[in-house]
Parts: sequence; C-alpha cells; structure tokens
Amino acid sequence: MGKPPNLYSFPSADELAASLRLFVLDAQNSALERHNVFRVGVSGGSLPKVLAKALLEANNGEGEVQFGKWEIFFADERCVPLNHEDSNYKLVKEEILDKIPAEQGIPKVFPIDEKYLDDVQEMADQYEQTLVAVFAARDSVKLPMFDLLLLGCGPDGHTCSLFPGSPLLRETDAWVLPISDSPKPPPKRITLSLPVASHGIKIGFVATGGGKKDIMKQIFDTEEGRQLPCGLINTFAQERVSWFVDYPAIEGVSFPARRGSL
Repeated sequence: MGKPPNLYSFPSADELAASLRLFVLDAQNSALERHNVFRVGVSGGSLPKVLAKALLEANNGEGEVQFGKWEIFFADERCVPLNHEDSNYKLVKEEILDKIPAEQGIPKVFPIDEKYLDDVQEMADQYEQTLVAVFAARDSVKLPMFDLLLLGCGPDGHTCSLFPGSPLLRETDAWVLPISDSPKPPPKRITLSLPVASHGIKIGFVATGGGKKDIMKQIFDTEEGRQLPCGLINTFAQERVSWFVDYPAIEGVSFPARRGSL
C-alpha cells in the first residue's frame, strides 16, 4: 500500500505560485541530473496562467528555470489550428513561451501537426509516434515516463481530455487517444491515456476557486470520486501526485491538507 497523494493548500495565488515553482524546479533539477533534459506534459485551461506566474515572475523565489533544457508536450490538445482560440498550444505560447527571457533558453515544444486536423485518429497516432521517437528512441518502453505532468481538474473531475464514464478510461495500451465527441466543446481532441497520465515521475494538479470545492470533496472524500479521472490518477500514482489548491477550493474537504508550503 503506497502513500496517499499530497494536498497543499494556500491562502493566495502568490503563495501557491511560489510553492508550485519549487515543485517544478525540484522536478527539473532531478531530471537534468538523470538525463540532462526535462520532459514536461502540460494541459490547458487555467493552468498555463498559474504556471506563468510561478515560473516567470522574477521575485517568486530562488532557483533557476533552465528552459533551454525543457521539452514541452501537451497532455491533451484540441483538433484546431495552432492559432485558434481553443488551442492549448496557443494558450501556453501566449502565457509562457512568448514571455521567456532570452537568457533562460528556448524550450523544445511538440505541438500537434495541423495537417491531421480532419482526422482525429490519425492525429492521435501521429502524436503517439512523436512520443515514441522521444521516449523510446533507444529502448522499447511500455509507457513514456514524463519527468513532470502538470494537469488541471474540471468541475466534473475530468483531467486532460479524459472525461468521467468515458470508455477511454479503460484503454491500457495506447499512449495517445482520439476523441470525436467531447462533452465539452470543441468535440475533436486528442489526450494522453490514463496509464500515461498516471505514469509521470511527478504529477502536479492545480485547482483554484470556490467553484472546485464540490468536485474536490468528491475526489478526496468519496468512493465514487475515486472513479473520476482525477481520482483514478490519485489512486494509481499515489504519493507521486501533488495538488496545489487555494483555500476556497478545498472548503469542506475532510482529506488532510498541508497548509502553506511544500
């Protein structure tokens, strides 16, 4: 029996960002010691804005973000052009990539290939091949192991584009899955599979605001909540998961939270 996930709560966005920075830098430095590259999977939603605050605001604590050693992948992506309002790539580019100071280096970024926008299965296959080329270049591996996955939590408990009750949650072999009928628009997307999303060396969730308190209570305090996508990642990855939340997001949650710092 492993240890449960870590739940860290903070009174303000500034304090959350400072601790998230430490968490990311710790993952970065460990990865650079291991293999001199930092492979990160990120999702969209409100996460990139919080991440930008953590990584780009100079007064946010110590440690050096070595973006030149980063390889950035997308935990999920919408099948839209890269300059489209719904694109996670566009969101990450505008919030983070366009604002990185030159001296911190330029990360290598792996967006979707726009030529497959009309064929979501082909797009998933191609993105999986991208992961294979990077993560299994020398040895065959059953699953890619990201140094860090940074994920969000929807008000229904979805993460990446893995939605509650979806048959995709039962997929065991594929690394990247196509979705043509997402319950949230846009309908066509690709997403990391649950085994890959649970396999990161470190997995960080960010959830803020009172709108999250009901789903957080479900995920952390109920048996049904453990079957939601976020709950399943908690169950499979255990102490490799750390949640960064503000006080309103866990109001009424019984699961023990550590207040204020890592």
